[in-house]
Amino acid sequence: MTEKVQVLVAGAGPVGLTLAAELKRFGVNVRIVDKAPAPTDKSKALVLWSRSLELLERTGKIADYLAAGQPGHGTRISKGRELIAEIDLDGIDSPYPYALMIPQNETERVLGETLAGFGGAVERQVELVAFEDGPNGVTATLKHPDDRLEQVTADWLVGCDGAHSTVRHGLGLPFEGSTQPSDWVLADLKVEGLKPDKLDLYWHAEGVLAFFPIVGNRYRVIADLGPTDGAGRSGEPALADIQALVDARGPGGLVLHDPYWLAYFHINERKVKDYGRGRVFLAGDAAHIHSPAGGQGMNTGMQDAFNLAWKLALVIRGAAKADLLASYSPERSAVGDRVLANATRMTDLATLRNPVAQAVRNLAAKVVLGLHQVQRKMSEALSETEIAYPKSPLTVEGRHAPHGHDLPRAGERCPPEAAGGLPFGAGPDPRFTVLGAGSAATALAARFPALVDAHARPPLGGDGLWLVRPDGYIGFAGAADDLAGAEAYLAAIAV
Repeated sequence: MTEKVQVLVAGAGPVGLTLAAELKRFGVNVRIVDKAPAPTDKSKALVLWSRSLELLERTGKIADYLAAGQPGHGTRISKGRELIAEIDLDGIDSPYPYALMIPQNETERVLGETLAGFGGAVERQVELVAFEDGPNGVTATLKHPDDRLEQVTADWLVGCDGAHSTVRHGLGLPFEGSTQPSDWVLADLKVEGLKPDKLDLYWHAEGVLAFFPIVGNRYRVIADLGPTDGAGRSGEPALADIQALVDARGPGGLVLHDPYWLAYFHINERKVKDYGRGRVFLAGDAAHIHSPAGGQGMNTGMQDAFNLAWKLALVIRGAAKADLLASYSPERSAVGDRVLANATRMTDLATLRNPVAQAVRNLAAKVVLGLHQVQRKMSEALSETEIAYPKSPLTVEGRHAPHGHDLPRAGERCPPEAAGGLPFGAGPDPRFTVLGAGSAATALAARFPALVDAHARPPLGGDGLWLVRPDGYIGFAGAADDLAGAEAYLAAIAV
C-alpha cells in the first residue's frame, strides 16, 4: 500500500531540518529523508545571522544555539599589519546584534533536537529517486539502503536536497549562472595570534585571505589562489601550504595547527527563477548557490523554509486558500537575487588583481566604511534584518497607513520588541498578530479564528492597525479605524 503524507521533505541539511521542524511545530504530518547515513561532521556554513536567530527563537531552543557558538561583532579589513577599515555589528536593531559563529554540524544538531522535540525524525539512507506531480498530490519513489523501492503519496514535496537537487532536475528548472574562474582553498584549524571577536579579512596583492572565528581559537581560513587552469586542483592542500599562504598575506606571526578539514573548492553562482511548480517547491541550495562572502547561504535557505512552512501549514489546515503558496516564489526569489548580487560584489571587490584598482579600493574603503550610514546599511544587509517583501501579493497598505521615521511599512520586518513577549509566530498555531486596538483583534479573530490571534498588541507608535504575519513581517498596515481594510486582506487569504 502506498503511504500518504502531507509533506515530504527531501534533504536533511539545515534547510530541510528547519522546514520539517517548523511544520511539525504546526502539527503537519511530515516525512524528511536524506540519503546520507549520518549528519555532516564538517563545519561548512559558520554563521547564524540576527534575522535567523530571531526566527529560531520561536522554537524555544535559542539558548542551545547561543551555547554552541560565539558572537562575532564585526569585520576587520587589513593589508598586512595596516588596518584599512572596521565594520561593527553592535548597532544592529535586533535582540541578537552580532553574527553567531557556529559550525554547521552544531546548527544541524540543535535543529535535529528541535525536530525530535516536536515528534519528528530524519530517515537516513533513504533517497528520493523519482517523483511525479499530479493535481491531487505528488507520487514519490524512495530508495532504501537495501535497494527496496517505496511509493509515497504526498500532498506537497519540498526539495531541500542541495546544489545537485534531484527535485530541481525532476522539475526541469534551469539553474542559471556561472562558475567563478578562480581556485580557492579552505582550512578548518586552530590559529594562534588572532583576536576571535571579529572576522579578519586581508587584502593582499596576490589575493584575499579571510579568517572566520568558530569557537575558541578554531578558525575557518579561506583564500583565493588566482585564475584556475580549468581542471581545478585535486587532492587536498597540506597544512604547510596554508601556513605559507598565511605568512605571505597575513599580519605575520600567526601559527596554524590541528587541522580538522582542508580542501580546494570553486565558487558557483547559480539560481532558479521560480522556486517551485505545482505541488513541488525548492528551498536552500536547491534553488540558489553563491559565493560564501557575507555568510548568507545557509541563512537565506533557512529563511526560505521559515517562509514556506507557515504558508503550507495554513493551507494544509484548511485555513487558507492554496493561492497563499503562490507568494513563496516571488518573495524568496527576490531575496535570492539580492543575496547573490551582494555576494558577487563582495567577492569581486576582494579579488581585484589590478594594482591600481587595489589601491583605489583600499583608499575608498578607508573613507567610505568609516561613515556611520554606510556601516548601518552594511550591518542591516549582512544580518538580513533589512529583508522585506514590498512587492509581494501578501503586502497591502490600507487606508491612511501610518508613516514615520521609526514606523515600518507594509512588507517590512516588524520590530521584534513590538511582539511584547513571545516572538511573532511562536507556539503551535501559525496566526497573524494584530497590532492595534483590542476591539479590532476581537472582531478579526471572531471572523477569521484560524488566521488571527485574538490577543492584540499595542499599535506601533501609538496609533494604526497592523497585521503581522507568522514570520514577523507586516502584511497589512492601515489607519487605526481601517478594520474594513484588514478584513478584506484576510478574506483574500481565508478559505
